[in-house]
Amino acid sequence: MTSNIRMPSDEELTAFLDGELPQPEMARIEALANEDEEVAARIEFLANGSMPFSEAFAPLLDEAPKQRLEAMLAAIPAPAAAAASAERSTITRRGLFGALAASLAIGIIADRAYLGIGRSIGRDEGSEWRSVVAEYIALYTPDTLAGPVPPADVQTAQLARVDGKLGLNLSPETVALPGVDFKRAQLLEYDDHPLAQIAYLDPESGPLALCIIRSDKGAKQPDIEGRKGMNVIYWSTATHAFMLIGHAPVDRMREIADAVRPKLTA
Repeated sequence: MTSNIRMPSDEELTAFLDGELPQPEMARIEALANEDEEVAARIEFLANGSMPFSEAFAPLLDEAPKQRLEAMLAAIPAPAAAAASAERSTITRRGLFGALAASLAIGIIADRAYLGIGRSIGRDEGSEWRSVVAEYIALYTPDTLAGPVPPADVQTAQLARVDGKLGLNLSPETVALPGVDFKRAQLLEYDDHPLAQIAYLDPESGPLALCIIRSDKGAKQPDIEGRKGMNVIYWSTATHAFMLIGHAPVDRMREIADAVRPKLTA
């Protein structure tokens, strides 16, 4: 199933998994998970995290007081809407409370900071720069990028300055995106490292940006997340990390990313 919704941010999804959102938000995200495969998959990814908790705590779970836990679960009220959708979803409110109750019963969440879980579950090490970029791009409006498309020689000169800092062979053709207008390429700085921002204006969804920073974290296939009300497609090569951020729907963002990625890695 394809998706035209805004992907909830990882912060929202981990708060959902932690049961820390207001009930209307819990119900909204559960409904999204029922309706959209990508949202459900992202929740499952964040829930699994990167540590083998199932194997580590299996002996403790085997010894947990199952009858008392079942009684605790039976006492949890479930809204009629949630109950109606439970059979269609692999992620249910009762399942979440069940995991929480089991964890409480055997005392494995007494010190979340020590275990290194919580809001950092599922995060990759490079997520901080994407968060900073999202804060910046969220301030953009169509008026920010109003005006004519710069001529090819101006685009080339702007991209040459980016190349000088990031070591990429960028050209107007390389960074051209389908259906959106190039507006400018500029150099910013994040954590003492040059950060390239190539800004575009999508006539349908507004500002959109392709951002690049040097990275030695290794190659990573494209992934998606939501930040500041926008959709983000991000990936990396052996030497650089990339993110495409904008208000366009998920499918449109993926289409644009798929078009530009081969040109950036050629």
